Amino acid sequence: MFVDNVKIKATSGKGGAGCASFHREKFIIKGGPDGGNGGKGGDVYILADKNSHTLSHFTGTRHIKAKNGNPGKGRNCYGKGGEDAYIIVPPGTQIFDEETGELLADMNEDGQKIKLLEGGKGGLGNVHFKSATNQRPSYAQPGLPGVTKELRLELKLIADVGLVGFPNVGKSTLISTISNAEPEIANYEFTTITPKLGVVKVGDYESFVMADIPGIIENASEGKGLGIEFLRHIERTQILLYMIDLANYRDPVTQFKTLQKEVKKYSEVLSKRKFAIALTKADVTIAEMADEFFEKMNIKPTNSSKYGLNTDLANYFGENPEFIIPISSVTHYNIEPLKWALFDIVKENRNANSN
Repeated sequence: MFVDNVKIKATSGKGGAGCASFHREKFIIKGGPDGGNGGKGGDVYILADKNSHTLSHFTGTRHIKAKNGNPGKGRNCYGKGGEDAYIIVPPGTQIFDEETGELLADMNEDGQKIKLLEGGKGGLGNVHFKSATNQRPSYAQPGLPGVTKELRLELKLIADVGLVGFPNVGKSTLISTISNAEPEIANYEFTTITPKLGVVKVGDYESFVMADIPGIIENASEGKGLGIEFLRHIERTQILLYMIDLANYRDPVTQFKTLQKEVKKYSEVLSKRKFAIALTKADVTIAEMADEFFEKMNIKPTNSSKYGLNTDLANYFGENPEFIIPISSVTHYNIEPLKWALFDIVKENRNANSN
């Protein structure tokens, strides 16, 4: 079961109480204070683990608690510190304070570890209160309480390329063809009901990650359909690939304009990301339909052979969009050129981010 949004409570451990005791030993009539300190309460940590892919393991766990510190003992023995608690999440998870809405942690990298809640400090034993005027202190400090917070965990998948399109336009077929993902594929709308990630291999040593989300429909940004619920999963992507179905009953230009509008209504920042267009199902359409799309978009098509493109249908390489390529996942028409074209943009972004 895929779960990408959960609410939990987390509590750090309480510090152990200090000890009030006095040294007792044969031949020592009046021993001084020797009460040890209490142990520190356990902390609560957030840990990103790439072996975790969903937040579903939190659905039955509503309260995560670190262990309390043990009380101090006589003979200056300190109490044992409480065991820490770990909230293990997939990379891409954001942790919010449910009450204030504050972003507490953004877990982007595998192995990233952040202390979320500090455990309570242990109390001081009575040995610390001995003085020239108070040689027999009979009191010790209690431990400090832990911290409790209501948390909201939101998973936003980390991918280089995000697929955006209406239902049943070929997103799942493409990601299954181009990557190692195995989504459900069927000839009806909303086949994809959860986001999918796939690793696309380019050459022998290079790769990038592609994300497929449920299809977006008009007014998705207002809560209609399934797409809006999962649009958060392409918020982190650097490139959007709009999937436009030339064989769909919807006009291709209308598809593109509607998708752009819904993405913009959801996130102004996301709408300004680099994007490209794939004209899908080119195996069942005709060249005139692709030409009509270019004409209505006021874009002059080219037949660049930079990526070894098939040239019986028009294609385009420019700046905005980055490119437009007709493809067919079934016949693998222009699939390899699409991979290399996307990878060039991914590599360009990676180089820019590393500088």
